[in-house]
Amino acid sequence: MLWHIQGPGSLGCLWAARFAAAQQPVRLIVRNPDALARYQQVGVVRLSDANLQQTQSYPINAQLPAHSEPISHLLLTCKAYDATAAIAQVAHRLNQDSLVVLLQNGLGSQQAVQALVPDTCCIVASSTEGAYLTEPFHSVFAGQGEIWLGSLDSKPEPEGLINNCHSAQIPCAWTTAIDTTLWRKLAINCAINPLTVILDCNNGALIAHANLINTLCAELQSLLKAAQHQAAAQDLQQHVWQVIEKTAANSSSMRQDVHNKRRTEISYMTGFACAQSIALECPTPALHALHAQLQTALSMRGLPIS
Repeated sequence: MLWHIQGPGSLGCLWAARFAAAQQPVRLIVRNPDALARYQQVGVVRLSDANLQQTQSYPINAQLPAHSEPISHLLLTCKAYDATAAIAQVAHRLNQDSLVVLLQNGLGSQQAVQALVPDTCCIVASSTEGAYLTEPFHSVFAGQGEIWLGSLDSKPEPEGLINNCHSAQIPCAWTTAIDTTLWRKLAINCAINPLTVILDCNNGALIAHANLINTLCAELQSLLKAAQHQAAAQDLQQHVWQVIEKTAANSSSMRQDVHNKRRTEISYMTGFACAQSIALECPTPALHALHAQLQTALSMRGLPIS
């Protein structure tokens, strides 16, 4: 089973290194010739443990999207706002037997990608694993987590997919309720990530803002129920506080993006949630206020607000 990984950031490099360590064939697909030249200077994907005590290097071939090699299994790990453009670049390499795994934050991009390649089987992934880059193509595995795979349109589990991932020490499982999993993760991210940007703090510092967190959780719980995701709404507040406590020393991915002067995925998080609250006529005033504050914070830093 040959995997192509498009968008070799922290999670993309983590998966690539795992496949290579298991001696499974894997390729990187990088954005443009400049990125390819930078990778070829290094020639390897590096993976370190959380304490940076051990680092392994894996020589993996890289190519451009325009390459002619057919793609049987594609892991798309780019940012949500780049997903449709990325899949369009490799659509000529896909066919009706290809499998695409979409690993993006938030909601909205997955459906847009599926619409661009309707004849290709798209599987959606939700991951709580922690990873970050110390430099391009050098990923640090920062925390154990779960990976759920599933189909948004009720396709059956692709034969051999989970076993193939397990053989590469990728801790994934199949779920028939991936949409509920994605909505729950969206709600958790909406309750945590924007505030860490606005306050410029690690996750643990949010304990000082318990009233606002609890208000947001109540609104998000109502939104999940309005969207017919009652299972995702169950014990949401308790789960949000568990995540905050478990990741107290962590800087959220959105805050990392801001510190690195990168565009955030606001449109696929609070932007998506606010749009859904309007469409479903489910009032979420605190969430809307938070979204507006986040837009102001991004604007002040010269970053896009959508």
